[in-house]
This record gives sequence, C-alpha cells and structure tokens, in this order.
Amino acid sequence: MNEDVAGNYLFAVTPTQEDTARALVVKHHEALLKRKAQPGAAKQRVYADLTHERSLIERGSRLVAGMDEVGRGALAGPVVVGVCVVGADTIDPPIGLTDSKEISPDMRDAYVPLIQGWSTDYAVGSASPQEIDAHGIIGALRLAGQRAIASVESRLGPIDTVLLDGSHDWLTEPENDLFSLLEETPDVAVEGYTQPRVVTRVKADLACAAVSGASVIAKVARDRLMSELDTSFPQYGWVTNKGYGSSGHAQALRDIGTTIHHRLSWHLPGAGETAGDGE
Repeated sequence: MNEDVAGNYLFAVTPTQEDTARALVVKHHEALLKRKAQPGAAKQRVYADLTHERSLIERGSRLVAGMDEVGRGALAGPVVVGVCVVGADTIDPPIGLTDSKEISPDMRDAYVPLIQGWSTDYAVGSASPQEIDAHGIIGALRLAGQRAIASVESRLGPIDTVLLDGSHDWLTEPENDLFSLLEETPDVAVEGYTQPRVVTRVKADLACAAVSGASVIAKVARDRLMSELDTSFPQYGWVTNKGYGSSGHAQALRDIGTTIHHRLSWHLPGAGETAGDGE
C-alpha cells in the first residue's frame, strides 16, 4: 500500500456538483435547525468557525493547517490523516461544518466538495498496516501527517502552523534519546516535509473549521478505501465496520485468519493464519 493511497479516494468535482452539494447541505442544516427549535429538543449542536485559526494568523501565521486523523483504533486498513489549510483571505466555512463523527455518512460526502472549494488547499496522507506494525501507531500517525503536509507544501510552500485536535502533539519528531537511537525501525524521512509549529486544542475537531474540514476529508477518504477493500475481502464486513473491531470482524479473524490489510502487531484473533493478499 503506497503512501498516496488515501488521496486516491477524494475525487475532483465540477462546479455543478459543488452547487448540488451546497444546496443539499443548506437544506439539511435548515431542517436540523427547525427540529432543534421544537420544545424539548436536544441541546444545539456546536458548529465550527475560524475564530482560533484567525487568531493564529493575526499573530503571524501565513498559513494554518487544521489536521485530524481517522483509523487509529482500527484492526485493519491504514491510518489516514487529513489536512485542511486556511489563510488570511479564507472566508467563513460551509454552513453546519463540524467534527465528522457528528455528521451522517451521506452528509459527509456532501461536505467534501464544499471543503475542497472553501479551503486554501487540502490533502490526505496515510500509513499502511505494515508501517503501523513497524513504527507503532504514533510513528505511523506522524508519517501519515507528514505526507499530508508535504503534499500541500508542494503547492503552497511551507506551512507555518498546524492545529491539532486534542492535547498531544504526535506530529512533531521526538528528540533523540538513547532508546530512539537503539530502535531498529527509525521514522521514515518524508521528502518535501518541513516541520511546522504545532498548536494543540482540545475539541478542535468540533470548534475549529480547519480541523473539522480535515476530519471530514480524512474520514470520507478512509471509508471509501475500506469499502473498496471489502470487495476483495467481504467476509470481514469492512463495508460497514470500516476495519474496526466489530463482533463480525473478530469472528472472521478467528474463522479465516488475517490479511495483508490487518495490523499484525496488535495480537488479533487468528493472527497465526493468513487469508491471502487479495491481488
């Protein structure tokens, strides 16, 4: 699985398709607001804006890249990192944009062309199950994130600041120490990547539009990829579980064994057997 695999699942769209997606998103958002206004309705959902990104730009950042990951806890498939870049001239985000987990699958698909048209640039990067086994999940996340950043930097030049969801900076290379020097599988150098300043923010995927956009494009790209892999390995149910540890997925691992798309270092059921490579 090559480093560009996830990016192959974000499709170029025409202006007509973007207009259609925008109309669908607006209609859905208006219906949601109407339901929320009814007596006894649940608390209003939080939508993302550019308040934090604009604050970073006002303090000297030329380009701010929101970044989010998907697939960290899956049993199969790559880990995918999305990047959504904004600048001083970026307008307000598409209406209703928020964390991908708060958006239904069909609406996530609708948001993708809007995010593509709204952002200064965007990209996804991935790290394969073999790279996860070799470098660990944090090392693989770093590799996928660096690939995504290198992709946008090839078009825009250096990214000043990356805004990460959460409180842990998994993108920045750790300082060398005795243990890292003894590792048999050092991190892979990504051509074209320059280390940006990293800012973390808890719940940035909900409140910061660049991170929300990154979460949506990463989720859509990985879901499309896993649905395609399901055509070769339908026994595992990847079209529905997307490689995560559902009961059906676990049972298939016990009954059939693993594939080249599984993370073998994770002590999976059936890890001693292989179901083939599907090629």
